[in-house]
Amino acid sequence: MADVARTAPPAPRFVDDYLLYQLASVSSGASEAFYRIVRGHGLKPPEWRVLGSLDGDEGATITGLADLSFMEQSRMTRLVERMEAKGLVRRVADQGDRRRVRVFYTDQGRALANVLIAEAKAHEAHVLALLTPTEAARLKSLLQTLNDRIGWARQAAG
Repeated sequence: MADVARTAPPAPRFVDDYLLYQLASVSSGASEAFYRIVRGHGLKPPEWRVLGSLDGDEGATITGLADLSFMEQSRMTRLVERMEAKGLVRRVADQGDRRRVRVFYTDQGRALANVLIAEAKAHEAHVLALLTPTEAARLKSLLQTLNDRIGWARQAAG
């Protein structure tokens, strides 16, 4: 019988056990299918983030939306202007500080947000179904805890 060449198992890669890579990989994989849904409704993912972020926080500032959407404030300003031109949101000067702009849904924007939020919840349930209910609850809890603590660390360093 001929000798079968043995190959060593591949060396472990740094990224395979690196938290930031794992988080990005899971986010990218989970987001891909949902972003197809978003595009099917004629939106780009950053526009969806604005609509999703306004839910429960209508009247958010451009700065607040930029933070929630992981975007620079100047980019968010341009994005909101384009969304206003599409009839999805409206900008209103803050009564207490006219330099500050607050963003609200239009009726069309609210209707589209409601549809996409329902789709997002269904997609999330589909993704979390890959875990047991206990694992899913623990994952969401751990991610929230980590997110909170990173936020506190940023503020303390601030």
